[in-house]
Amino acid sequence: MRDPMVSRRAVLRGVGGLAAAAALPALAACGTGTSRASGNGKSLTVRNSGGAYGDALQKAVYTPFSKETGIAVNVAHLDGAQLIAQIKQGRPQVDLIDNSMADFRKFVAENTLEKLDYDRVGSFKGAKLPDGLAGDHAVGKAYYVTLMAYRTDTFGGRKPASWDDFWDTKAFPGSRSLCNPDADLPELEFALLADGVPMDKLYPLDVDRAFKAMDRIRGAVKQYWDSGNLPGVLLSRQEVSMSTVWHGRLDSLIKQGTPLAYQLGAARRQTQALAIAKGTANVDAAYRLIDYSLRPEVQAGLAKVFPSNPAVPAAYNRLTAQERAGLPGSPEFFGNGFDVDVDWWMKNEAAVTKRWLEWARD
Repeated sequence: MRDPMVSRRAVLRGVGGLAAAAALPALAACGTGTSRASGNGKSLTVRNSGGAYGDALQKAVYTPFSKETGIAVNVAHLDGAQLIAQIKQGRPQVDLIDNSMADFRKFVAENTLEKLDYDRVGSFKGAKLPDGLAGDHAVGKAYYVTLMAYRTDTFGGRKPASWDDFWDTKAFPGSRSLCNPDADLPELEFALLADGVPMDKLYPLDVDRAFKAMDRIRGAVKQYWDSGNLPGVLLSRQEVSMSTVWHGRLDSLIKQGTPLAYQLGAARRQTQALAIAKGTANVDAAYRLIDYSLRPEVQAGLAKVFPSNPAVPAAYNRLTAQERAGLPGSPEFFGNGFDVDVDWWMKNEAAVTKRWLEWARD
């Protein structure tokens, strides 16, 4: 999720970004008072993105973990570039990092993560994680999903059912909002789906075709959102009728009665993962929290207080049908979405982002 001062994606795009990050003021770790945990095994510091997600982690994961183990969990809200710079300088302020699997590829390239020993994660075998979620340096724990949201009072009772509908401003009139690359990967997949590309044929992305499809909707895009809360603001103020959005970011508005809804079909999934900072003094405590986080009952407990999509399949058995119905990662909807091809994006993100920025300026 976007740092308020500097976009994590902007500063992670190149080596120059790391130099810039090193010059940024470090954010204080909540409740620590020091730049680094003591290594006494009685506490550890975790990086997460904060906000409602951080609050939910505190309630459903960190507090019960501390109660069970006696290990205090402190929290820091540093962005990825700051973390990489600190670790490379030999002074990591965090022990365990909660971030996207895609961003962890950049940490690995900078040699800033410990290689994981899954024999130290007691819950790992029973978790039966899907293919691709158990990496050498990071382990997936949940999915975060980008999908379509819309106002339910705008289209005469009709519900948009596809990205083709999102692109069809005649049948579904009104302004749109799409993601700025400062917040997340450019949304080329949605443009291709709207142009008729089958979901299982998306990769490798046809970049030229995607930008031609984006040309068709460009005039209807009122604003490109660069923070997770902005789609909800634009929709609730009726400045747009539809927007892409990170799943879960509208839940509080919907509960308050704002006429908004998600379309769970053809959603783009990315993996939220855990990794251990290289050189940390609290490796054992970090492993214990990874172990705890992969328990199905813990994953289900988090999903009950925040719309997190568990990576552990058995967690969904602990949720009610109503709770699963709101999660695009649940078995009922999983086949209707697609996973980001991280390898493709790692090779092409810089070039695509450059082209997107030029396209947006024209």
